[in-house]
Amino acid sequence: MEDGKIYIGTSGWSYKDWRGVYYPERLPSKEWLAHYTGDFEVIEINSSFYRLPKIETVEKWTAAVPKDFKFCPKISRFLTHVKRLKEPEEPLQRFFGIFEPMKKKLGPVLVQLPPNLKFDYEVTEYFFKQLKKCKTYDFALEVRHETWMDDHVLDLMAQYNVAFVISQSGVGFPYSEMVTAKNIYVRFHGPKELYASLYSDAMLRKFAKKFKVWLKEGHDIWVFFNNDWYTYAIRNGLTLKKLME
Repeated sequence: MEDGKIYIGTSGWSYKDWRGVYYPERLPSKEWLAHYTGDFEVIEINSSFYRLPKIETVEKWTAAVPKDFKFCPKISRFLTHVKRLKEPEEPLQRFFGIFEPMKKKLGPVLVQLPPNLKFDYEVTEYFFKQLKKCKTYDFALEVRHETWMDDHVLDLMAQYNVAFVISQSGVGFPYSEMVTAKNIYVRFHGPKELYASLYSDAMLRKFAKKFKVWLKEGHDIWVFFNNDWYTYAIRNGLTLKKLME
């Protein structure tokens, strides 16, 4: 079996407090993404969760990165938090219509659920069936309610090749290292304070050991640091890259 590949990046790149620390002080914000690609080969698009970008913006992002660079956009919260996964056809069509220019550079698309959304088999299976119709795309699901942690739920995700997001945080997000797809998707939200705490080298070393096993098993691994305050995400991302060499 051929070894998989690991992609390491951060959850977003447009953070003003990174200026003067990671981004050069005088570098225009429109050049931040290009600067980021000097260190990383994947980025999670967090902003699409709150507001879908214009197609022209997606085209600019696509043109600003190297050929083999990857993006993992987050599905709009209109589908996950307002519609609560129901009637997904139109929101999915609109989302992928906007991200069409980026199609060849997409990794798994992230679906992040609200904390109060309990598992419903009928709704979830119908949603997964609609995702399956998006044949050229892969998906990862981040759950925030404990009802999603049963084996039959994870079996359903495996049936539809949806990656279960391994969601590490210090605030008790539902956590499992269950593998449900060829893609393994990991989000580091901060080991103590959410988004604002730094992972130790020792903790990252433990994860690197696990990642190397999964790579040998042929999985592709997508790792994102969402502890973006104080450039912690950049620091942890660079450290993990070294540990994986």
